[in-house]
Amino acid sequence: MAAQLGRRLRKGATSGAVVAAAVAALAASQAPEMIPPPTDNAGGDRAIGTGDATTPPSDGSATGDSPYFTELPPLNTPNKPGAPTHLPVITGPAEAGIPASVLAAYKRAEASVRSTDPGCNLPWQLLAGIGKVESGQARGGGVDANGTTLSPILGPALNGVGFANISDTDGGAYDGDKIHDRAVGPMQFIPSTWATWGQDANGDGKKDPNNIYDAAQAAGLYLCANDRNLALKADLDRAVLSYNRSTEYLNTVLSWFEYYKRGTHQVPDGTGVLPVDRSDNRGRGNRPASTPPYSPLPTTPAPTTSAPKPVTPDPKPSETGVPPKTPPATTDPGKTPTTPPTKPTVPPTKPTVPPTTNPTVPPAARVARLTTVATGALTATTGNAFGKAPTVAALDASGAPVTGVSIKFEIVGSTDARFAGARTTATVTTGSSGLAASPALQAGQKVGPFTVRATVVNRTLAAEFTATVTARQADTLTRLDGDAALAATTGTGFTQQLRVKATDKGALAPGVLVTGAVVTSKTATDASTEGPYFKGEAGATARTKVFTTDADGLITLAPGDLLAGDKAGTFFLKLTAPGGGSTFVELTVAAPEPTPEPSTPEPTPSTSDAPTDSPEATSSPSPSA
Repeated sequence: MAAQLGRRLRKGATSGAVVAAAVAALAASQAPEMIPPPTDNAGGDRAIGTGDATTPPSDGSATGDSPYFTELPPLNTPNKPGAPTHLPVITGPAEAGIPASVLAAYKRAEASVRSTDPGCNLPWQLLAGIGKVESGQARGGGVDANGTTLSPILGPALNGVGFANISDTDGGAYDGDKIHDRAVGPMQFIPSTWATWGQDANGDGKKDPNNIYDAAQAAGLYLCANDRNLALKADLDRAVLSYNRSTEYLNTVLSWFEYYKRGTHQVPDGTGVLPVDRSDNRGRGNRPASTPPYSPLPTTPAPTTSAPKPVTPDPKPSETGVPPKTPPATTDPGKTPTTPPTKPTVPPTKPTVPPTTNPTVPPAARVARLTTVATGALTATTGNAFGKAPTVAALDASGAPVTGVSIKFEIVGSTDARFAGARTTATVTTGSSGLAASPALQAGQKVGPFTVRATVVNRTLAAEFTATVTARQADTLTRLDGDAALAATTGTGFTQQLRVKATDKGALAPGVLVTGAVVTSKTATDASTEGPYFKGEAGATARTKVFTTDADGLITLAPGDLLAGDKAGTFFLKLTAPGGGSTFVELTVAAPEPTPEPSTPEPTPSTSDAPTDSPEATSSPSPSA
């Protein structure tokens, strides 16, 4: 029974009721979570809005509501419940096979759009569903190595007969028709829509609607317009209806979308299954008769007068004894019978569908080129602000400026330069002229070049600037304490204060890096290895040191900042600055004065003229008896 139903459906049944029944069958057998599409368009393949008093705008849909293939997927799913989720590359139902280049284009488009608009949640299977319905996957994958169709895929002339009425917009460049537009390529874009949404996805320098890579990416961006989130059923329906405003089209695309979500496999280019039934050529064989996809809305008929109906009396007598009904009065043949007018026929109510909104192209998607604006050399001296800011222009394919594009500026390289607020990145939006300038750029103390890169947010388009930080300069260094030499003895420090003023072109030069070096002569090129030295941290010895001039352009050595060392002699302190300023300060180191030794006194001779050999004996008195 299911197989018979499937055959009937694939024979091109067009009524909304049958489509709804088919989708319901698919939902029951292979996609329990799928919400059956609405069945409001019971009259068949009629575009939403047909019968309105005004012609729909030419940009109301991507395809101009051109015809499409109506075959539905088979009821047997490519991945039956309980089967492995990863099917072999070349097995499965033929209808589930997608030509290699076409499948690659859909997946590449999904990845590209997700990188620029992740909130859209574009699935590649939706592109596959549209590609199946629009062109049978580029006529079964009939594309060359670059993804371009081997022959043009063109819809019928949109001349208002059964379709929208769209006069030529491209001079026949894409569709070969200089009178009316036609849908073009595997995704069936009309030229006016392609002019806005066309992409160069394969990088060959051309936006070609006949190229599956270009067309698939353009279709993805188109479906994601107006901040749609395709994970939401309402946004998904609006997106598909924006492509072709027909509820049967919506139902058919969603059926293939759900089918491909259950599993697909890759087949060689040119071997895909070709669909047969199309919405504008039914009636062949046992298919339904041809009906225009835009059937006119019924009009209210004028009241009509019908001829009187002859009345025959009831021949049967009353079964309850009640006298028979009185026959109605006969009509006088001489008078014209009058009959109340019949009730006018009320036309069926038009189905309510979600309103379609002309898609808005995101500004970032419209940018074809990001170019630098000549602002002169980006240079600054250490600690100062750059005089100009890196500036870029966002331009579309025609060279016109694009407003509202977010541009990210980033400092790249080994530098301590920063944007205002000590930041290394900043995002700026282009103005009405398409220009964006970075915040003020401040140089640090590190000299040398670095890069400022500008990038379109969520795109790879970029432009780069080279900026350079140079040291502040002074062309003159002048000593303010006279020309006398600084003097010290070995092992001590110089007790005199030293002050030097830096100027550049006669003006004070603050923030200049002045290098001081102790040398043995005014012609020496290298610092001395002995003699005076600068007092360093933890007792380290250094005979070179860099000073920074203060706000008044001065450097100052306080007493004790310069030590004499332990080598006596004459040395020089050589001071040099970027810009050519230099001066020498003489340093004299003397040995300390020797300390006099104390003298030893001569011995004093004896006062007696002749020495005595022995002392005289002295008798002590004896006691009396």
